[in-house]
Amino acid sequence: MARVKRGYTKNRRRNKILKLAKGYFGSKHALYRTANEQVMRSLRYAYRDRKNLKREMRKLWIARINAAAHNNDINYSQLMYGLRLANIDINRKMLSELAIHDPKTFTTIVNRAKKAIEKADA
Repeated sequence: MARVKRGYTKNRRRNKILKLAKGYFGSKHALYRTANEQVMRSLRYAYRDRKNLKREMRKLWIARINAAAHNNDINYSQLMYGLRLANIDINRKMLSELAIHDPKTFTTIVNRAKKAIEKADA
C-alpha cells in the first residue's frame, strides 16, 4: 500500500477548525485540540438551541396573548377555544403582534371569540 502524506489535507482541516474558533477566549482560538473540542461543543449547542428558540418564542407569544386577553376579561385557553369555534385561523405569533401593536383589532377578535363561545353554550 502506498504511503500517504497528509500535509495539504491536514492543514486545510486544521485551518477550517481554527477559522470556526475565531474569537474564542484563551487557547481555544489558537491551539488545534482545544479549538476542536470547543467548536464541536459549540456546534452541538447551536443545534440544540435552534430547537429551543422555537419553544421559547412560542412561550413568549402565549404569555403576551394571555396578558392581552386578561385585559379583555378572558383567559388564554378560553380565547383559543373561542377562536376555534369562530373559525378564525390566526397563529400565535400574529395574535401576539396584534396584541402589542394593534390592541383595537385584538379586542375585535376577542369579542368575536366570546360571541362564538356564547353561541356554543346556548
